[in-house]
Amino acid sequence: MEAFHISLIITIFVLLCAALFYMQKKFVSFSKRVMLALVVGIIYGLAIQFIYGQTSFIISESAEWINIVGNGFISLLRMLVIPLVFFAILSAFTKSKLANDFGKIGGLVIGMLAGTVAIAAAVGIFSAGIFGLEGMEITQGEAESVAIESHGQKLDDLNAMSVPEKVVSMLPMNIFYDLTEARSTSVISVVIFASILGMAFMGVKRKEPKQAEMFASIVEAIFTVVMRVVTLVLRLTPYGILALMTNKAATSDLVAFWNLGKFILASYFAIAVMFLIHLLLIRLVGLNPLTYIKKIMPVLVFAFSSRSSAGTLPINVSTQKKSLGVSEGIADISGAFGITIGQNGCAGIYPAMLAIMVAPTVGIDPFTPSFILMLLVTVVIGSFGIAGVGGGATFAGLIVLSTMNLPVAIVGLLISIEPLIDMARTALNVSGTMTTGVITSKITKQLDEEVYNSKEEKAVPEVV
Repeated sequence: MEAFHISLIITIFVLLCAALFYMQKKFVSFSKRVMLALVVGIIYGLAIQFIYGQTSFIISESAEWINIVGNGFISLLRMLVIPLVFFAILSAFTKSKLANDFGKIGGLVIGMLAGTVAIAAAVGIFSAGIFGLEGMEITQGEAESVAIESHGQKLDDLNAMSVPEKVVSMLPMNIFYDLTEARSTSVISVVIFASILGMAFMGVKRKEPKQAEMFASIVEAIFTVVMRVVTLVLRLTPYGILALMTNKAATSDLVAFWNLGKFILASYFAIAVMFLIHLLLIRLVGLNPLTYIKKIMPVLVFAFSSRSSAGTLPINVSTQKKSLGVSEGIADISGAFGITIGQNGCAGIYPAMLAIMVAPTVGIDPFTPSFILMLLVTVVIGSFGIAGVGGGATFAGLIVLSTMNLPVAIVGLLISIEPLIDMARTALNVSGTMTTGVITSKITKQLDEEVYNSKEEKAVPEVV
């Protein structure tokens, strides 16, 4: 009988995928299919949990099969991250898009990412105060105990490194090792290596133009193929989101969400406020924030579903270039840097809220100006090198709390509600990256406002 129910769940999921494919053939817009997949996935997942129960064998077995689509899609996207980052940065140099202004553009991008993460931390502090989270007590269960133990190991590894060692860890040491994403700082190391290679190319171009031209042609050819692969993979987005949301809704611990409702509400309030700040920044540079929302919504939906800023990179960069009118070089830089620097949700709001929550437990008033200033500075510095995948917020929390000599156990105590909050945090991370790209392009007068204001959807071009 269990086999029958498992087969039924999988069959219905396949039929839902078939419906999405039919909509694609009928040229229903990409954004509409993505939003529909999100809503249908949540409803279907909750229905399954209501019928069979969160911990039932039927759900766990069905989830494994559905995960072939969901996790398979995430794997394909993560496959693209390193080659996309490497060749996008390098291509920007070979096309001379960043040759003369790399320092200025890179500085603007990093400055905006660091600035917005500081604002996000301030918003997190404000939200924690509004909802009265300081000194909040959280019950520790079995799952939380295991999480605390595993995070303790991470903390030991972290404390074993001095601040200079942490900075050095971001530099490329063995580029082939970093190309495998073996380290948490591998992406930023690849960005640095690609930038060094690009600057070397500019030197060769002045002295040996023929060799430089040949190198540029090779880079452009490879980058063109990589972008074609990006297009093919992005076409699978609605199916991936349907699978991811179905499994999340079916397997999430709704009771834990209810018990920690105040922290969840405070987190979502802070995330919403920070997103409004992104829109305000867009407006301040003279652009329509409603247009921005409409065009980035499919990207945010995917980020929300996948909980991976790195996995969202391909659709992030593609949307910046084709829908928002951001220049190629700036889109590539903001997308690549945004994976590991200044993540507004995971590295800004979350660790700031944790610090406010635990400070009273060691006799510290978290709302004194000195504590808040120290927290903001620590958050900004700690935001460099945070991996843009699930778990980045945990690492950011550990860095900030340990640096300020605050208890780190709270990171494990919140493990049961991590997935729900992390979805929104990831979407905010991506919004911060795209906001940075748009504003940097506008400031440097490289934004194609005709494309930005166009109503035509170009985020995911048709595959022919």
